[in-house]
Amino acid sequence: MRGVARRGLVTGAVAGAVGAVAVAGDAAARPRRARALPGPAAGRDVVRRELRGMWVATVANTDWPSKPGLSAAAQRAELTAHLDEAVERKLNAVILQVRPSADALWPSSYEPWAECLTGTQGKDPGWDPLGTAVREAHDRGLELHAWFNPYRVAHHADPARLTASHPARRNPGWALPYGGKLYYNPGLPEVRAFVQDAMLDAVRRYDVDAVHWDDYFYPYPVAGQTFADGAAYEKYGAGFPDKAAWRRDNTDKLVRETAERVKELKPGVRFGISPFGVWRNAVTDPEGSPTRARVQTYDDLYADTRGWIKKGWLDYVVPQLYWHIGDTAADYAVLVPWWSDTVRGTGVDLFIGEALYKCGDSARPAAWQDPVELSRHMDLAARHDQVRGHVYFSAKSVAADRIGAMDRVVADHYRTYARPPR
Repeated sequence: MRGVARRGLVTGAVAGAVGAVAVAGDAAARPRRARALPGPAAGRDVVRRELRGMWVATVANTDWPSKPGLSAAAQRAELTAHLDEAVERKLNAVILQVRPSADALWPSSYEPWAECLTGTQGKDPGWDPLGTAVREAHDRGLELHAWFNPYRVAHHADPARLTASHPARRNPGWALPYGGKLYYNPGLPEVRAFVQDAMLDAVRRYDVDAVHWDDYFYPYPVAGQTFADGAAYEKYGAGFPDKAAWRRDNTDKLVRETAERVKELKPGVRFGISPFGVWRNAVTDPEGSPTRARVQTYDDLYADTRGWIKKGWLDYVVPQLYWHIGDTAADYAVLVPWWSDTVRGTGVDLFIGEALYKCGDSARPAAWQDPVELSRHMDLAARHDQVRGHVYFSAKSVAADRIGAMDRVVADHYRTYARPPR
């Protein structure tokens, strides 16, 4: 019955959106802050303060739009259906990917329109998705966190396939191919300045509640391939003991400078990052977690996530703890207390990233076939006082809920609405 109701909601939204599509005027709109109480009814019982969020991924049309080239009315209807789904699930925040691959879901002064909208990078979709998303989310009492990817340029390695006006084509020395993809080179100061300007354009123009990054800094390692930043290292790497230390400093600079610029621009806008869930294994560093993960963000992505917390550069952190309770390499039950201890006393809010997309996936371990697994995560996290909420990947899985895992979370833990943390 819930699926039928949702389909009716989408159909009705499409009908209501025809003739009322936001066009260029959205860019100048002044979206309103989220209401004090989540959901459209102000009289609902709200007894908790915790973040309850979901990611809405736009890269490769993962969650939204469902496919490129939909009409503006259909895109808007799908977007508002995701927001309505969040309200129905008693969530209070949506993390919308607005800069998926060095392109934009708003009329950016720096980068082309995103390919996921029309199927053609740089083509105007006829409306302002980010402006509309902020307004529609706030009208529903939801926070809207603008999710940016700093360095990914394309899911292919051919700059000639980018739109002619793309900054990576106008500045051919900025981008490097690696693993079949294109990335901006984090070692170039002009690149770091540009990507900050491109992201902060959205913060300046819209009433977003937070700037949000995911786990991609330097690219994940690809066996047998080298990220060819040697020339930048020769030019800028003096004084560092090795290239790894220089790379980590480059990422540190991006995080610190962005944090400072966000606060200068709009002090009320938060800055949060959702890193891969393992900083370092304890066998590598005694400060690390008792895990045996193949990837360590400090060593492989050159991202000192623990250091950023300790230095107070973040307002919140959402480690992607995408493992089940009892996982032999990275146990959810081990990582939650490690992250809780890491943020303690720092003033950085800890929210846990949850792998809803794994629930009911037959290729996953048996724990993910149990609809109670995520509810057990909530029970465990509740025993650690620094955990202040959860975020679910991703919107498509929240709606589909293959085995009822999200239903179980809502029934067991979200019986009332909650305000986000202050």
